[in-house]
Amino acid sequence: MATPDFIRELRRDIGTKELLLPAVTAVVLRRETEGVRLPTAEVLLVRRADNGDWGATSGIMEPGESPAQAAVREVAEETGVQARPVRVTAVSDHGLVVYPNGDRCQFVDIAFEMEYVSGAAHIGDDESTEVGWFPVDALPEPFTSQHRERILWAVETNAPTRF
Repeated sequence: MATPDFIRELRRDIGTKELLLPAVTAVVLRRETEGVRLPTAEVLLVRRADNGDWGATSGIMEPGESPAQAAVREVAEETGVQARPVRVTAVSDHGLVVYPNGDRCQFVDIAFEMEYVSGAAHIGDDESTEVGWFPVDALPEPFTSQHRERILWAVETNAPTRF
């Protein structure tokens, strides 16, 4: 995840001290293609450039942005796909993350089930090395563990939001 300008500005003032940041995970599902219902839903995934792991699209909310707007923006920026939020599936944290440069963050993550609307999936920025659709029951490896859980929550129909 590229560091937004507003975070870089904060870091100039506070150094590597721990930041609590709002983030989103967008689990984009496609249940049909070209008008044909798929036997198994597919999920849009990105392969991260920093660690090689596959996962759902995710990122930090920007000032003035709602969580749903952030999810839509992140998907469009990273994959070129247009998607719409269906529901919030979880609100959780990732615990403390310490980056190689010493920056410390804790992300409060709002996970969304998203519905594919349009667009051909492609690498949209330098955060990813690959982008693609995968059956939810055949996820590629290596995979971000928290995202596996978020995908399962998104696939469950009529499931309550998790906190």
